[in-house]
Amino acid sequence: MVEIIDVNGTQVHVQGQGEQTIVMLHGWPDTYRLWDPQVGILQSNYRCVRFSLPGYEDGQSRTLYTLEQIVALIDEVVTAVSPNNKVVLMLHDWGCFFGYQFYMRHQDKVEKIIGVDIGDAGSPDHQLSAKVKAFMFTYQMWLATAWKIGGGLGDAMTRKMAKWLHAPGDQKLISASMTYSYYWKWSRTLTGKPLGHLPLDIQCPLLFLYGKNKPGMFHSQPWERKMAAIEGNQVIAFDTRHWVMTEAPDKFNHAITDWLAK
Repeated sequence: MVEIIDVNGTQVHVQGQGEQTIVMLHGWPDTYRLWDPQVGILQSNYRCVRFSLPGYEDGQSRTLYTLEQIVALIDEVVTAVSPNNKVVLMLHDWGCFFGYQFYMRHQDKVEKIIGVDIGDAGSPDHQLSAKVKAFMFTYQMWLATAWKIGGGLGDAMTRKMAKWLHAPGDQKLISASMTYSYYWKWSRTLTGKPLGHLPLDIQCPLLFLYGKNKPGMFHSQPWERKMAAIEGNQVIAFDTRHWVMTEAPDKFNHAITDWLAK
């Protein structure tokens, strides 16, 4: 049974039972539906909480949301669904970026983190080749431009890039209103304005899962080794691209249930 609660205009889906609450954050160009298979296996032992990031549902307005606004929304959701207990964060893609930043500001509200495919991207240790830098700049600028253009053309550009990057979501649900994070990032970066994010320093238990078969990594090897060496942490590499949970669902689900049970 799914309970839907309204948190400041955002529909939050709560499903399952258990002492621990898992808050699931997706990235581009997905919605809360990305986590359907995980909710299916976790709901008998955990409360699964998920919602679509603002601008990601069909028909929502094209708005330039900021880091502060997204982190504030996550805080409101966590407070609403688990006011007295810490939560587990399950994060992917931009959900990692926003979720990590929420953790850095509210460590007292997070018990554990499951991070998928995004680590210390952008840190001094995260060194990329010129080829990989060109790839990442190209697709991210394409999406930033799609948000700026908007309308039918922006939507078409966004869907084309999603298809090229093998995104698993329903193409009909993908629109340019989802790409504000790329515009926010590059409009500030190219004008020399700071993003305002805090350096990543995860002190709680971490399960980090990532796909090896990508043009470039979103984490550094020093960070991976550091995280893996901490007692209680685990790092697992999969023979997948970016969407580990949909490309290797059985192995992914086994990894998260096993780690959570420990």
